Amino acid sequence: MKKIIFPLFFCLLALAGCKAKYEYPFQNPDLSIEERVNDLVSRLTLEEKVSQMLNNTPAIERLGIPPYDWWNECLHGVGRTEYKVTVCPQAIAMAAGWDAEAMRQMADFTATEGRAIYNDATAKGNFSIYHGLTYWTPNINIFRDPRWGRGQETYGEDPFLTKTLAENFVRGLQGNDPNYLKAAACAKHFAVHSGPEHNRHDFNAVVSDYDLWDTYLPAFKRLADVGVAGFMCAYNAVAGKPCCGNNKRLMIDILRNQWNFTGYVTSDCGAIDHLFNHHKSHPDAVHASADAVLHGTDIECGQNAYFGLLQAVKDGLISEEDIDVSLKRLFTIRMRLGMFDPKERVPFSKIDAAMLENPAHKALALKMAQQSVVMLKNENNLLPIDKNTIKKIAIVGPNANAPEAQLGNYNGFPTRIITILDGIRDEVGTGMEIYSDNVIGYYGQTPESFAAALEKVNDADLIIFAGGITPEIEGEEMPHVVADGFYKGDRTTIALPEIQTDFLKALKTTGKPIVFVMMTGSAIAFEEKNADAVLNAWYGGEFAGKAIADIIFGNYNPSGRLPVTFYAKDSDLPDFEDYDMSNRTYRYFKGKPLYPFGYGLSFSTFDYENTMAHKTNYTADETINFSFNVKNTGNRVGDEVTQVYIKYPGSLSCGEGGGRGLPLKELRDFRRITLQPNETKELNVSIPLSDLQKWDEKNGKMIVPQGVYTLFAGGNSTNEAISATFEVQ
Repeated sequence: MKKIIFPLFFCLLALAGCKAKYEYPFQNPDLSIEERVNDLVSRLTLEEKVSQMLNNTPAIERLGIPPYDWWNECLHGVGRTEYKVTVCPQAIAMAAGWDAEAMRQMADFTATEGRAIYNDATAKGNFSIYHGLTYWTPNINIFRDPRWGRGQETYGEDPFLTKTLAENFVRGLQGNDPNYLKAAACAKHFAVHSGPEHNRHDFNAVVSDYDLWDTYLPAFKRLADVGVAGFMCAYNAVAGKPCCGNNKRLMIDILRNQWNFTGYVTSDCGAIDHLFNHHKSHPDAVHASADAVLHGTDIECGQNAYFGLLQAVKDGLISEEDIDVSLKRLFTIRMRLGMFDPKERVPFSKIDAAMLENPAHKALALKMAQQSVVMLKNENNLLPIDKNTIKKIAIVGPNANAPEAQLGNYNGFPTRIITILDGIRDEVGTGMEIYSDNVIGYYGQTPESFAAALEKVNDADLIIFAGGITPEIEGEEMPHVVADGFYKGDRTTIALPEIQTDFLKALKTTGKPIVFVMMTGSAIAFEEKNADAVLNAWYGGEFAGKAIADIIFGNYNPSGRLPVTFYAKDSDLPDFEDYDMSNRTYRYFKGKPLYPFGYGLSFSTFDYENTMAHKTNYTADETINFSFNVKNTGNRVGDEVTQVYIKYPGSLSCGEGGGRGLPLKELRDFRRITLQPNETKELNVSIPLSDLQKWDEKNGKMIVPQGVYTLFAGGNSTNEAISATFEVQ
């Protein structure tokens, strides 16, 4: 008996100690998360449960549960906080860097700064919005049309580039600790969401099954596969069913059942109210909230329609057990973030405010700003500029000294923002004369407004025109912006604002060399002839001005590549509200672009050598393995972004939409490599043929199309430096 009694005795002692230390089992970090969550949820009243399904959850003092606000942002650094933080280039600009590892590092340091803010704020009793650890980022919608004002938040028009960068962002933000999330990422907006902004609350996106699986879902599936903590459902409807309401196909059949996603889903902010106020799919908050929860939307952001769940339970529209499903998902995330554990157990609880604007973080922000700048033109090798040949520089245009333009949207605020004017001044010092004036804006002016400025630039040795647009007029649903070329956040034309075209023409008459630095969150059509060199600088973050100066004066060899197609004119684009991918993006566009996807110039030149040694016949379950060499044939160290594309069998049509067929070409691998002058590197590439699956309308499933493919590699989507063919049987 003693052999039995003693173990029981010590077990009872242990349990007694546990009870003394933790009042409730959910507080015990030695139990499994499932056990803890089940215990916690079982202790809540229905009213308490519903209160925890809003983004701004109140405290439950009787259980020692603190308040928490789920809503936070970190699109390109921690956003919307009173703390000073590191601000990287806008998302579209980071995508132009084509650097997956830099994206992972950026997300990791963003999580570090986010933890520093959370730790400091909660220690002071501040549980308000934008201080939590659940970030509603990344935006992985496909930038299908350059007129969309929120396209700047995305990683561009290509599903492969988008999902690769997004995966690295999520891995960096969430960390690799075996027990805790460093922060929680959220894939948004699910799904088929990319403008227009003005009618997004009741818009119905109509897409074929082919486009759904070929374009709009691949990045979301990748993030579900790698364990992203959350999804955000979109405002719009798809096939007549609002995404946050009763879209069973998207929210249940695909997300939960096919992809086995177990994380949480938040509504976009106000989307539940839109079900009855805009979509008119539900009569009131009671029915809307019940349907939303039953279709997997666990949190309501922005409003209080979910209080209708109390009546919905009474009316039998939803059960308390159904509500428990959402509660358990939500508290699982909070448990994984360590919010109910002793601080000494959570490795990130020691991160303090000293990590904000850490020098290593700022160094990476500068590097990403440099990588993001795309040199589109460099006639007669105007750039880089030899400072010894310049006595006076004129820096003119609306973005010459516009810090707000550099920060993009969903941004935080750094201690210092280096504008273009700042960057040039810092670079050239006091020994050079600098004239600077905005002269013009973005719309609404006439050529008479810049006549006086022309006299001031006549004696300049170099003119830098800093133009383009700004996030103050392109962005998320901006009712106050209704002007020439802009409508409520979207653009009505892709052309450079007319006043800027006129000004560039006038500057050209001076005969002075002109560098056009263009800030934008989207593709702009402009007249190349009006400038000698063109740098597309996006919204480059706090170090944009330094990065631009570094390229102009040769401290950095430009290496950015376009993550979107630059079209030549508005007539190249289908109707904005048409979500069919026919003639959209480089994968299906049959016209001639102004600049192709993946394009970007360098001060160096790079040669490709075909060393591809691979089979010419495959079955659909095999992997293509091949290699090629890249050599820097210039006299400067530089980065090349190698791009590998697939051309599908031309005789097959797998889609709907007038027999559009398979993509004209499709990105399947990319690398950013640094090469010294005359240095050669060999790259090894593997492409599983299963990655080439396309939706087969006839059979209603994904297949690898059979036939002869072309594989090519080069410096952009039109540069077939080396190529080979193979057949899939």
